[in-house]
Amino acid sequence: MKIIPQNKRINTQQALRYSRQIMLPGFDLERQEMLLASRVLLIGAGGLGCAAAQYLVASGIGLLTIVDDDTVELSNLQRQILHAEQAIGSYKSQSASKALHQLNSAIHINAVIERLDDMALNKQLQQHDIVLDCSDNLATRTQLNKYCFASKIPLVSGAAIRMEGQVASFTQQAEHACYQCLSGSFGEQNLSCMEAGVMSPVVGIIGAMQALEAIKILTSFGKPLANKLLMFDAMRSEWQTFNLMKNPHCKVCGISA
Repeated sequence: MKIIPQNKRINTQQALRYSRQIMLPGFDLERQEMLLASRVLLIGAGGLGCAAAQYLVASGIGLLTIVDDDTVELSNLQRQILHAEQAIGSYKSQSASKALHQLNSAIHINAVIERLDDMALNKQLQQHDIVLDCSDNLATRTQLNKYCFASKIPLVSGAAIRMEGQVASFTQQAEHACYQCLSGSFGEQNLSCMEAGVMSPVVGIIGAMQALEAIKILTSFGKPLANKLLMFDAMRSEWQTFNLMKNPHCKVCGISA
């Protein structure tokens, strides 16, 4: 895969396109240029990934790599909003890439049609600035956390099922908890939407929050959800924030590790 370096200097057309972000107090041209130079690795082009990718591309990131080896099915269309009916049977990473190019043709987008093993994941991590975990299984989340921590690459994790969702950011600082600390403390239901169901807008809300967290981390703008877990109860339309404690015995980030 060819990673294309980005020009950090913003031009007139870009300044106009992203003007509503640039005018935000404290964001300005400098942070938009940081965003234009950023490289994002997105794992999973399902419900979370489709929502997160749209806002990342629309906001002006420099490069997006989408990793997904699955194909589009009819049952996906209810929530995976980058995939049209014509995309059924095609690879999700390619379908998402095509739709995102129509949204913002200036963004470099790479589609990776494979499930990354440890070696391939490590190679991808060295070419990106941040990872969004939009996967739907515990094995992938555990793998991403392990290698993101080892490479000190920020990881934004999202999950949604039934009428519930959660978001957390792991900046890989020594004093901060990692995803293994979270899954070990709160437990992890390794259920899929196929098994438990999910309401369409819930994945959109969580995916959009992942994109927001990524933008904040990439541009050092605002305060990310480090050592925090944000949980959404869609039935009650309520958000709750929980403090995450670093586990000194964590097998990934603990002292013994």
